[in-house]
Amino acid sequence: MSETISGFPPIAGPDARILILGSMPSEESLRRQQYYAHPRNGFWPIMMTLLGQDPELPYAERTAAMVAHGIALWDVLGSCERTGSLDASIVSNSEVANDFTGFFRKHPRIQRVYFNGRKAEQAFRARVLPTLSNDLSRLQFHCLPSTSPAMASLGFRQKLEQWRQILE
Repeated sequence: MSETISGFPPIAGPDARILILGSMPSEESLRRQQYYAHPRNGFWPIMMTLLGQDPELPYAERTAAMVAHGIALWDVLGSCERTGSLDASIVSNSEVANDFTGFFRKHPRIQRVYFNGRKAEQAFRARVLPTLSNDLSRLQFHCLPSTSPAMASLGFRQKLEQWRQILE
């Protein structure tokens, strides 16, 4: 039986230039109230390696490092119905997108949006893109391989190399 779950507010500084979007936090992330909290998720090891930081830093310091580098973090969906943690278990007609019109208004310097996996990209293109005004044509969109442990076809090094583009 699926249940309705809600995500987190964005982590973003006023000068954010890059936005990384997931789909919806995992059960472990929701339990711990932290983005990418599952110990096998590669997000923090990848991001901290790219930023030259220790992946074992406390959560608040990891998020502060991202903000200091102009990187914002959020999820496409504000709520949905899902059983378990897999994106494939999200009930599609239950998806409710976050308020991106308001977000982009508050963060006008964002130029690049990176999706952490295909589900985030698909949900954004279906639920958000049609609602955005044309004045956001400055945005560039890129899909990166999911950092989820469920995405096992690529190893850490392969994912790291593809994620490196966010700093270019």
